Amino acid sequence: MLKVINVAGARPNFMKVAPIVAAMKRRNSEFQSLLVHTGQHYDASMSDAFFRDLKMPQPDVYLDVGSASHAVQTAEVMKAFEPVVIREKPDWVIVVGDVNSTLACALVGAKLAVKVAHVEAGLRSRDRSMPEEINRLLTDQIADLLFTPSKDADENLLSEGIAPDRIRLVGNIMIDSLFSNLEHARKSQMRAKLGLEGEAYAVLTLHRPSNVDEQTAFVRILDALEQIAERVPILFPAHPRTRKMIAGLGLSERVDKIDGLRVIDPLGYLDFLDLLSNARLVLTDSGGIQEETTVLGIPCITLRENTERPITVEMGTNTIAGTDPQKIITAAFRALDSAPMAARVPALWDGKTADRILEALLQKRER
Repeated sequence: MLKVINVAGARPNFMKVAPIVAAMKRRNSEFQSLLVHTGQHYDASMSDAFFRDLKMPQPDVYLDVGSASHAVQTAEVMKAFEPVVIREKPDWVIVVGDVNSTLACALVGAKLAVKVAHVEAGLRSRDRSMPEEINRLLTDQIADLLFTPSKDADENLLSEGIAPDRIRLVGNIMIDSLFSNLEHARKSQMRAKLGLEGEAYAVLTLHRPSNVDEQTAFVRILDALEQIAERVPILFPAHPRTRKMIAGLGLSERVDKIDGLRVIDPLGYLDFLDLLSNARLVLTDSGGIQEETTVLGIPCITLRENTERPITVEMGTNTIAGTDPQKIITAAFRALDSAPMAARVPALWDGKTADRILEALLQKRER
């Protein structure tokens, strides 16, 4: 039996960890799973909603590190996680995604000579001003097994000198969560509560500091939203930090004056998935949402200058617009004036990624 610590740090991790934990529970004669929540995402109510929606067990260990600067948060996760690894003596530590907890727990595992596997390895934006890019690069250098979602990720790793025997193309773990929860999400009453059943609408998410911490960029996005909202209502589930930045940048009145832009409270996974899967258009700076809209066949406009998920652009669903108002408006109107898209799904984005990860771990043990 393999003893595995699965690490979740922030909400984007939960959708990636949940299918792996569930698969190990189904195969409990082969795997003993411990779930560690670092507490990097410190809003308990939002985290609890995601755990509930994804049917994840309560964490075996909660590190409760909270919010801090990147350096302090990474250090605090390492300090709290090291005693857990020493005590539990796992065969593997599995980290997912690209948040500070990903790198911190990978470093602890590597320094204690415990094998580390990175799920969602090989993604690259080529933008080192993004903290996530640094986390991705360093985690991939020290992990023993690199589980990639697409062939371009394999190519990135090979070009960086990673040995081929450390790389496994397994598919997209986010899509496991999407497929296993989509029917359940359709039972959500959120669209009815918002008066959107049968109506065309767009969904907006914004959270990256490059967009919400800097007034010039935020205003450029608002300039575009003002025109798009004249064509279709825009639902904006706003993270508490984003709301705080809107107020801090003096933009509350500007946001309130945009007819058709509806700022709502953050949503749980199922309610958000129902909104997302029925949207006519999505505007986002999130990486995971770019992937989900690709599988769902929904036009996505990425409000960043780059993406670590170029396959979503290749599939035809995703347009990189940055914060240029005219590019955003042009892409939005083109999507709204076109017929609904037929989904083109990349290879292995089939809802079976968790099982392929488990098989790879077992094969590694046999060798």
